[in-house]
Amino acid sequence: MGLNIPIIYNTNGYENIETLKSLEGLIDVYLPDLKYGFNELGKKYSGVKDYFEIATKAIKEMERQVGSPKFDENKMIKRGIIVRHLIMPNHIENTKKVLRWFNENIKRTTYISIMTQYFPAYKANEYEDINRKITEYEYKKVEEYISKLGIENGYMQGLPEENEKQYVPKWEY
Repeated sequence: MGLNIPIIYNTNGYENIETLKSLEGLIDVYLPDLKYGFNELGKKYSGVKDYFEIATKAIKEMERQVGSPKFDENKMIKRGIIVRHLIMPNHIENTKKVLRWFNENIKRTTYISIMTQYFPAYKANEYEDINRKITEYEYKKVEEYISKLGIENGYMQGLPEENEKQYVPKWEY
């Protein structure tokens, strides 16, 4: 009927390779997160083991399937992968490890999206190290590291405004 839109798979990145292989040819755009460069953080904050090994293998499979991003004349993505990473407070070395892996293992034409909107929600107040937003210092350190690595394709959010909590739904349990 003339509708031609890409099928987008938005994922936390912690994916089973066999599941991804079963999706081959069905997904146009993968949007995986690469949250943790250190497995200890995946275990501590998300309760998963071997996060880094599992997520990086999954991302490589996604890239194999759809390749680097391809955009239409309006700069809308039609096919490819964009890897996302959320900077967490007190964990700049985690971000650096993720960026190093991305730079060394993913095609230079693939995009990374660095997100800065972290703020403590849900059970984050149980962890002193992540019970705050990122600082301007942390933001600048990540920005400098991206430049040092020479990563050119991607996006980096600015520091969030003070009122971002108004955009978070009120979850009822």
